[in-house]
Amino acid sequence: MYADRIKNLPPYLFAGIDKAKQEARARGVDVIDLSVGDPDLPTPDHIVQALKRAVDDSSNHQYPSYEGKLAFRKAVADWYKKTFDVDLDPKDEVLTLIGSKEGIAHAPLAFINPGDLALVPDPAYPVYRTATAFAGGEPAVMPLLKENGFLPDLDAIPAEIARRAKIMFLNYPNNPIGATASRKFFEELVGFARNNGIIIMHDNPYSEIYFDGNRSSSLLEVDGAKDVAVEFHSLSKTYNMTGWRIGSVVGDADVIAGIGKIKSNIDSGTFGAVQDAGIAALNSPREVVDEIRQVYQQRIDILYRALRDIGLELERPRATLYLWAWVGGSSIDYAAELLERTGIVATPGVGFGEHGEGYIRFSITRETKRVEEAARRLEKMKT
Repeated sequence: MYADRIKNLPPYLFAGIDKAKQEARARGVDVIDLSVGDPDLPTPDHIVQALKRAVDDSSNHQYPSYEGKLAFRKAVADWYKKTFDVDLDPKDEVLTLIGSKEGIAHAPLAFINPGDLALVPDPAYPVYRTATAFAGGEPAVMPLLKENGFLPDLDAIPAEIARRAKIMFLNYPNNPIGATASRKFFEELVGFARNNGIIIMHDNPYSEIYFDGNRSSSLLEVDGAKDVAVEFHSLSKTYNMTGWRIGSVVGDADVIAGIGKIKSNIDSGTFGAVQDAGIAALNSPREVVDEIRQVYQQRIDILYRALRDIGLELERPRATLYLWAWVGGSSIDYAAELLERTGIVATPGVGFGEHGEGYIRFSITRETKRVEEAARRLEKMKT
């Protein structure tokens, strides 16, 4: 009954985790869910109030424009300027998305023909591979290994693979690993893309969730990046707006136009009131994000110490909402044992790709007191 593209999909990672959580709760377990990166902190009130006002504006009750309100796109461009010192034309180099996941999932349809290759990191957010498959393309895996700082080894990509590849997905700061990329790497990446005619699709929703003053970069800060790349950004993690579904893709105008053409045939744009609230978010005082970041920094410190205390091997993340711990052996078995012994739910690394096997991802998107409780429970996992 189902099309091959559906039959060949692996089960979505978090669907299986949800089932395990439900079964544990049915047994009476007090579950601490550290599996999904869904911020527990509320959306800042000035953004909520902006939405309430915008809902009363009858001009928002009709179909929105496909590319998004120019005012929202200008707010995105202004945010990029003040955050990264990157200049963007809001008319041609910014496109509004119904969350960055939607844009990432649709983007390959504009550039991938059946049989084309897309370079996909592993471990990685599963949508990169899925989006490639939906477009009829073939994913060519770029392993992200500890010995290379969890960056793809561009020199190790065979020339034939690079020649056939149409796009490359990347994500720094990285989910699930928490690794960051240096400006030097981004410069090498732009050169690699230019030499091989590859479009870089950089997923950058965690740019503002960084620690110890280690500000994260935009790929578009590199000279020439706008000629070969686009960058996806979301308000979800920066402003605790995961449920609002609003984001943007910015960069190369021709690539933006291609993604826009797909979207205009698939969806009808983002609700105008949400865009108005998005403008309020992007214009937020810097202190709003600073306060959110401080909460996450505290939680990272708590959970990092606890994981090290029980003997797990991990690096302290420089950014994101995640800790990526080496447990060895089967990550699925370890996650099952963790739930059984402690009531803590974490994500098996193999769910992010074969090179994630042996790792477990922990998220810090639970109340600080619950993260502290998780740290106490982890004592049970000492060997």
